Amino acid sequence: MLEINRIKAEKSELIERLKVRNFDATTIFNDLLTLDEKWRETKTELDKISAESNKIAKEIGMLFGQGKVEEANKAKDKTANLKEKSKTLTQQVNELANLITQKLYEIPNIPHPSVPAGNSDEDNEIVFEDAPKQNLPKNALPHWELAKTYNLIDFELGVKVTGAGFPFYIGKGARLQRALINFFLDEARDAGYKEIIPPFVVNEASGYGTGQLPDKEGQMYHCQVDDLYLIPTAEVPLTNMFRDVILKNEDFPIKITGYTPCFRREAGSYGKHVRGLNRLHQFDKVEIVRVEHPNDSYGVLDEMVAYVESLLKKLELPYRKLRLCGGDIGFTSALTYDLEVYSAAQERWLEVSSISNFETFQANRLKLRFKDENKKNRLAHTLNGSALALPRILASILENNQTEKGINIPKVLIPYTGFDKI
Repeated sequence: MLEINRIKAEKSELIERLKVRNFDATTIFNDLLTLDEKWRETKTELDKISAESNKIAKEIGMLFGQGKVEEANKAKDKTANLKEKSKTLTQQVNELANLITQKLYEIPNIPHPSVPAGNSDEDNEIVFEDAPKQNLPKNALPHWELAKTYNLIDFELGVKVTGAGFPFYIGKGARLQRALINFFLDEARDAGYKEIIPPFVVNEASGYGTGQLPDKEGQMYHCQVDDLYLIPTAEVPLTNMFRDVILKNEDFPIKITGYTPCFRREAGSYGKHVRGLNRLHQFDKVEIVRVEHPNDSYGVLDEMVAYVESLLKKLELPYRKLRLCGGDIGFTSALTYDLEVYSAAQERWLEVSSISNFETFQANRLKLRFKDENKKNRLAHTLNGSALALPRILASILENNQTEKGINIPKVLIPYTGFDKI
């Protein structure tokens, strides 16, 4: 969420920057500044009445003490009128503050100057690209056929028990899934991330804190009776650990990781491109989250991207790195890099990780601050990345490593699986 003072100070520049997102902020900024001016005027009037009321309250005690009962009663009548005015003004101040907050929720994050202009994922900038594997057997199968052939994943059973997008992992398929989770967690631990097992459901405040609400409300599973949401990513509970927290300078860097199942309604997702593991309603993911000093966050973003790239290299998967354009970048992000692996049998690239710097956008919603060297409270920067999302990684491992005699397991995973071939 943007800060109202920043909008006042940098209005023209922010309007131009948001055009990279194809978002015209002119009207909403003008409305916000009008509301803010009205809020300040009303708040000033309220403060004056409160001060006058407090002053008279002190005088009443003195008047009673001096035996001036009639004057004291007149003063009491005056304070009663002031209290009524104060009550009305307090309500107006709160209503205006709520309107300002709701409008601020509608504004996406300001894109970093390096974010390219564009309308869709076709306009994303390719920063690096591996050469796709070409040494597959004739009539290579897509992962959903391999999963059926080797009895690794049962999509139809998932439909029977729950619905489409909720597969069963079976036998070596389940062991390979678990191996990937453990591998990713161990790698994160070795890179200095503290492992956390968070709750898999969160309250509404947590959804607003990281920006899933109100922007992605329709994509989240909502437990209406308890007013709780199934998490779409571990980012939500992990980042909300720091909601309403004031850190110290020496607390940085903060590096945490967590494995969770993730739940996404993915409303409107149909067709061949979402077949099999390409898009699920429930999937597993290991997430890395950073809370950083604003001076360090972009160096940290590069570090996080390099770390996730190292995982793909260890898995020997061909991948490419993209800088997302303004039309494809997430609502809360200032700069995002996507990493995609090549699906050999499908002959297409599949996104497996998004690594983003949110700058102060989430921190302002979370009220996540730190005391700087001058003992002043400042907003921290938050970052996160998938390290990694499992479905498409698993799909690519199956497809890229298939042979006429079976599917080879990447060497780095063999200690985790206990077998080297399916």
